[in-house]
Amino acid sequence: MLSEFVTYATNGEALRGYLSRPEADGQYMGVIVIQEWWGVNAHIQDVTRRVAGIPAVALAPDLYHGAIAIEPDEARKKAMELDRARAIEEIRAAVEYLAGLEMVAPKKIGIIGFCMGGGLALHSAARIPEVGAVVAFYGGSAPAAEDFTNREVAILNIVGEKDTGVLEKQRKLDTDLRNTPIQHELVVYPGVGHAFFNDTRQEAYSVSAAQDAWARTVDWLRSHLRA
Repeated sequence: MLSEFVTYATNGEALRGYLSRPEADGQYMGVIVIQEWWGVNAHIQDVTRRVAGIPAVALAPDLYHGAIAIEPDEARKKAMELDRARAIEEIRAAVEYLAGLEMVAPKKIGIIGFCMGGGLALHSAARIPEVGAVVAFYGGSAPAAEDFTNREVAILNIVGEKDTGVLEKQRKLDTDLRNTPIQHELVVYPGVGHAFFNDTRQEAYSVSAAQDAWARTVDWLRSHLRA
């Protein structure tokens, strides 16, 4: 596959993101990957390449504009300073960029997000009509169910049982979505906590939960991003 940082524009402003795609010519689904609070670091770049291997054209928009946090306090500060409304507009620009690529089909785009990015993935899916499927890993926030009114998007929420604060929010969203036509599923992994998918955080990583969650993610995207 081919992987590189690319630039694209919105409202005259240049944005950048990490793009990974198959080398072979053809048409592939498009998927946005939203960073954790660390930034578009080596882990998120690796996840983006894994998405490309589905196969897909995958793009991780750089919401920190080149900065990467190393320590938790630094990451927490950057996450708190992030303008969420601006971030969603940058995600919208990334969605439009992917949809505009000739090799991306269908033009409904998927979003995968982790931690801070999981919440942003859900909020973006509620606001960006081009989004057809979302997979939110332990998203720290959730929109109201009514925010998905008139949206055709399939939502897969993935949370660890020990991630109690996040789980409470996502269970409420799951319950509220039952009164809507939105296709949705909440998967809770027993005995694991926050960030269990991140294989660079050995204190949190769970091999079995991560592997199962990835298989579900691939199936979800393939099922709901058909041409």
